[in-house]
Amino acid sequence: MSRDIWDPTTYARYTDERARPFFELTARIGADSPDYVVDAGCGTGELTVELARRWPQATVDGFDASPAMITEARRHQQIRSTVADVTTWRPDRPVDVLVSNAVLQWVPSHRDVLEHWIDSLSPGGWLAFQVPGNFNAPSHVAIRELCASPAWSDRLGDFDRGSPVDDAAGYVDFLRGCRVDAWETTYVHLLEGDNAVLNWISGTALRPIFDRLDADEQKKFTAELAQRLDEVYPAKPYGTPFPFRRIFVVAQKHQQQ
Repeated sequence: MSRDIWDPTTYARYTDERARPFFELTARIGADSPDYVVDAGCGTGELTVELARRWPQATVDGFDASPAMITEARRHQQIRSTVADVTTWRPDRPVDVLVSNAVLQWVPSHRDVLEHWIDSLSPGGWLAFQVPGNFNAPSHVAIRELCASPAWSDRLGDFDRGSPVDDAAGYVDFLRGCRVDAWETTYVHLLEGDNAVLNWISGTALRPIFDRLDADEQKKFTAELAQRLDEVYPAKPYGTPFPFRRIFVVAQKHQQQ
């Protein structure tokens, strides 16, 4: 998580689609007047600001591993933004609400991270996170197959993240020491324009791959991938339907007796 692989401009193309899960997640947080709120993996801070608006009396911190994202986040005066890695970040005081929106799927040791986060909560504090659950979707299968093909296997053959997250029931079991509300939703995004799915994943799933390739190789890889994606996600007159499964978890730490 320490490499700066994120492109804020590319990521922001689908602001509405990426914001909707955040609002559906945070709507289930029952905190009334938290004192300290943290957005782990805050990105550009656009959504972190919404936490400050909901709880204007709270101190709201955001952190992200990407300096490019934090540069954008620091434009928002309502929040404090710092560069930090989710695997090593530790708060200097108990956290009343800790939110993480589409970050933990990048962290192989994210169960360890969740344990640290639960420990960091104040009694009765809230942890809310959501992660993509689409790692077996045609988009990711196409990426893995192309990486393993003869043309790319020497540089990308080891790129197979498998399924790095649990399902909703798995998180309920893992967080059984808390009161847990977990659910799954499959959105069907209607993407517009040519290479619609390719454009979507260019700001997320393809960033680690692009980090390994020079500019000419990136163009060649994306051209080959675009053809595969167009076959599995055919465009319709009204747009390109793109099913996207997400997993949501809201956990409240038990009050101390």
